[in-house]
Amino acid sequence: MQRIRLRYTKRGRLRFTSHRDFQRAFERALRRAEVPMAYSAGFTPHPKVSYANAAPTGTGSEAEYLEIALTEARDPEQLRVLLDESLPPGLDVVDAVEARVSGLADRLTASVWELRLDGVDPAEAARAVAAFDAAETVEVQRMTKNGVRTFDARPAVVRLASGQETETHSSNADRPTDQPCAILRLVVRHVTPAVRPDDVLSGLRAVADLAPPVPAAVTRLAQGLFDEETGMVTDPLAPDREAATAPSEAEPAAAAKASV
Repeated sequence: MQRIRLRYTKRGRLRFTSHRDFQRAFERALRRAEVPMAYSAGFTPHPKVSYANAAPTGTGSEAEYLEIALTEARDPEQLRVLLDESLPPGLDVVDAVEARVSGLADRLTASVWELRLDGVDPAEAARAVAAFDAAETVEVQRMTKNGVRTFDARPAVVRLASGQETETHSSNADRPTDQPCAILRLVVRHVTPAVRPDDVLSGLRAVADLAPPVPAAVTRLAQGLFDEETGMVTDPLAPDREAATAPSEAEPAAAAKASV
């Protein structure tokens, strides 16, 4: 009867939650909130939940998305509040809209990431970023189930810049602050093979010998459609909100008839 799209976060220590762990926690939250879920057919029915492009384990995120199918209509905001209360702190449901335009997964074509490099001087990070930008190819390696794979990470990176941290995320609350710290902002297209923040860090090590003394704190700030004109990543739920406020085709005709 109804499909609802949700944006949720992974903050603080919950960034170490795997996607499978989140799935289990979310299905328990659906039961606690008494959400009238639609279920799949077959011998082992499952609630109809579609997950889209989950962040890697160990990274924080302010922009994870999923879609649920309901058998009864519900107010999206009331449903969001109930689900948020049913999830542990750190897994927070922060936005909800009724699905009115198809293709949520097709709108997730790029991500914005923040990489916090504790122990790295910002000037050193800026030099490494300049070397990365100047490189035509940046080959990195990743271990897969079929062995080590080598690929070029450079084409997927739309923008890589060093700068100041604009917001304090709870995922960084336990990070040391009495040492140099470089902040990188990364915009990357979703391509095949997927280029992840750790691949970009490997590329920085390859082209500029940048090696942070401690693991980077990585947070996804946004994901959505990449606007070629503005260079921005747009809100993937905006088309659903716009469709909800746009007048239907029947409304102008009804208004014209009433005026006659």
